[in-house]
Amino acid sequence: MTCLPGYLSSGGGGGGGSRPCAALRAWLKASRRHPPSPPSPPSPPPPPHRHLLTSTPSFYRVAEAAAAALAGRGASAAPPGPAFSPAAFSSSSSSSSSSSSSRRCLSSPAPSRGPGGFRPARVVVVAKTTRYEFEQQRYRYAELSEEDLKQLLALKGSNYTGLLERHHIHTKNVEHVVDSLRNEKIEVRLVKRREYDEDTVRWADAIVAAGGDGTMLLAASKVLDRLKPVIGINTDPDRSEGHLCLPVRYTYSFPDALQKLYRGEFRWQWRQRIRLYLEGTGINPVPVDLHEQQLSQEQHSRAHVNGRFQDHKSQISEPHLLPVRSLNEVFIGESLASRVNYKSCKPSFKFSLHRASYYEISVDDGPWEKQKSSGLNICTGTGSKAWSFNINKIANQAVEEILTIAKSYDTLDPPLSKELVQKVTNRYNESLLYSPEEPKMFFSIREPISNRVFSSSRQRGFASKVCIRSRCWDACMVVDGGTSFEFNDGAIASILINTEDALCTVVLEE
Repeated sequence: MTCLPGYLSSGGGGGGGSRPCAALRAWLKASRRHPPSPPSPPSPPPPPHRHLLTSTPSFYRVAEAAAAALAGRGASAAPPGPAFSPAAFSSSSSSSSSSSSSRRCLSSPAPSRGPGGFRPARVVVVAKTTRYEFEQQRYRYAELSEEDLKQLLALKGSNYTGLLERHHIHTKNVEHVVDSLRNEKIEVRLVKRREYDEDTVRWADAIVAAGGDGTMLLAASKVLDRLKPVIGINTDPDRSEGHLCLPVRYTYSFPDALQKLYRGEFRWQWRQRIRLYLEGTGINPVPVDLHEQQLSQEQHSRAHVNGRFQDHKSQISEPHLLPVRSLNEVFIGESLASRVNYKSCKPSFKFSLHRASYYEISVDDGPWEKQKSSGLNICTGTGSKAWSFNINKIANQAVEEILTIAKSYDTLDPPLSKELVQKVTNRYNESLLYSPEEPKMFFSIREPISNRVFSSSRQRGFASKVCIRSRCWDACMVVDGGTSFEFNDGAIASILINTEDALCTVVLEE
């Protein structure tokens, strides 16, 4: 395996001095003469300790899904578990629309119907940082030429030509969005991540996130005004999912989207967000931007140490509201779940234990429960399609094995077919999703450890409020995968949803 020079992986290097540049070029020249041998395949990981983990989904919920499938219920039947019915939500919303229409007109940025529509005067376009730009910024201090960067990416197994092509596609689509806005006499500011701040948000009437779901999360993170719309445009549909963005066709025909906004051919969608309070001892409310930390190539555990100030790290007796809102999810856990502790045993040998996240949890002001797990995920309806879904979903193989066990007890009469297994799997997984406008959270305990000391009475479920008291050693609370707060022993987090924090987005009529 080829190792990069030390200054490439340490984040140092003198900030662009001549010695790192000369050393890097010499190393690149030598690597061209002697190409590295292909890396050897990694050794397979050791099998997990199955007796400690309880990550297998509940047998009873799968059995309920199987019973519903066997009973031949139609699509209108409610799925088992914490499912949300969009039809029920829309009907309840429409029944109260007449009584609240005047109130919506006062609280919305503009009426969603009528000749006026929504016509912003000033728009901020937040453009994502492409992988090509990221690699350029990552090694900018070394003053690499394009050829040097190409060779370096090749040694890392990346395709320089492919990255440059995707960069050009993104840039072309961003220019299309900006030109479309300016053609409508709208004042536009095009900014990148580092230029996007609270002052920029206050200046704008609306925010356009030009990138993918990650850019949408970045754009939403600094918008605390619920009357300021945030609109997502997927600038690279072939490589980005874009769940939070407008349909792909508006990437290439953004003027059509603007005309629908002008004519009022849309509805406001209020995506609920999570707010966080911190209190207790050892609190450090100074956040770490994980994107900037990644650019510096600094270890995450060192990032919090380097950003720590004694004035901020103190005891907070009253809950301190953090200046961020989570659109997708909040994750709490040890920074390095694979960190190994060595314990000595007499007479003279040592054994290792992987560090689990140790905390106490209270759901909806209920009793506190001590837990150890691989971490805790708390999501909104928007985030129920993201990490939370992948934590809790089950595969066809697991369903088939459970139904086979059930059949051995003579509880299933029909033959076990692939169609039945697929139907049960889909029904269970769909029950994990709910509307982004629902003011509730869904928490998931990742791989809880259950023994006579630690328990997990509920591995997942809906909640209005979740409180966590940290007993961790080197833990973080990460908001939407981009902002991290230190969360160690003595810190207490209160996590809840306030409807005043809802993010204003649009759904265009098709």
